[in-house]
Amino acid sequence: MLNKKIIQASKATISVIIVALLLVGIIYLATYLFLGQEIDTAVLLLNTVAVELNDNKEEVPTVLNEEKQTLENYPEYGTQYATIEIPRIGANLPVYFGDTLEILKKGVGHSSGSYFPGEGGSIVYMGHNSKKVFRRFSELQIGDEIKVTTTYGEFNYKIYDMQLIKETELEKVPIQREEEILMVYTCYPFNNIGYADHRFVVYAKLEQ
Repeated sequence: MLNKKIIQASKATISVIIVALLLVGIIYLATYLFLGQEIDTAVLLLNTVAVELNDNKEEVPTVLNEEKQTLENYPEYGTQYATIEIPRIGANLPVYFGDTLEILKKGVGHSSGSYFPGEGGSIVYMGHNSKKVFRRFSELQIGDEIKVTTTYGEFNYKIYDMQLIKETELEKVPIQREEEILMVYTCYPFNNIGYADHRFVVYAKLEQ
């Protein structure tokens, strides 16, 4: 009698296990049928994005030609990496990588969206029109020299143009890599106190 009860209990347990396995199988199959395609699609999209990112990295050369090389070590944002000298106005100022208000309080800022001296492209510097920085910009003339001394070399530029522009005329300070051009600007009028919506820009080419 006892053996019969044990056998019946065992059969019941086995039945429960079989039903549970069948339910797990059904749930797994349903999940795959309904979500499997979406999961595969998501994985495919991720792989595609990864490939595109890798392709984009490969498409950007580290050296465009022998004369236009990227730097081996770029300065950290917010650090001083150069000095700028403009003999005509007696300027000898530190240059910091970045263009925040805090940086401009310390000296000349270098727009992070532009190239560095020696890279063969547009370099954009900016400074306040204060007495300690660029208040004497009005004294500059075509042909004046600008010297930038970096942690990796010296670069001499000669002014070839000067323009008064609106702050919204970004096309007047174009970023390109066809020719190394240093663009330095300050707010205008030079004796203005407070907000000004015009900029006085000096354009200088690298001397070979």
